[in-house]
Amino acid sequence: MDISFVAGFGPITRDDTARAFWSEGGLGIPLEEPAPGYFANDSLQGVKAFALWPLAQAAESTFGTTTWPEDLPVPQAWLELDVASPQAVSDAIAELTASGHRVLKAVTEEPWGQTTARLQSPEGLLVGVTFTPWMHSGSE
Repeated sequence: MDISFVAGFGPITRDDTARAFWSEGGLGIPLEEPAPGYFANDSLQGVKAFALWPLAQAAESTFGTTTWPEDLPVPQAWLELDVASPQAVSDAIAELTASGHRVLKAVTEEPWGQTTARLQSPEGLLVGVTFTPWMHSGSE
């Protein structure tokens, strides 16, 4: 089998209120309703990375410990949404915080050069808002 790219990724929602996190009042992804209760966007560009991320590593990267906090849902998946610059990460996190979303990891420049911040979606996905310089056009 030769997988060429990830064609789609998204959460399995439990209630109608989750849409606000992904679209209005949240990350701002425009969504259409092609079928009742099914909200989609087929115009976002593709995924640059797909990885199996061990929970202990996700916890270490987010909280500085290999144990996931008991007061948070254990994530079933991760999603990173790259933005145009490190400042755009800060701006996005400020906007999300102002909208009442809980940030789990503040904006940080990682040792490998990626700027990251993390929060958790209503479905329990670990969501990173990131700037990954080498994934942008014209980067080395």
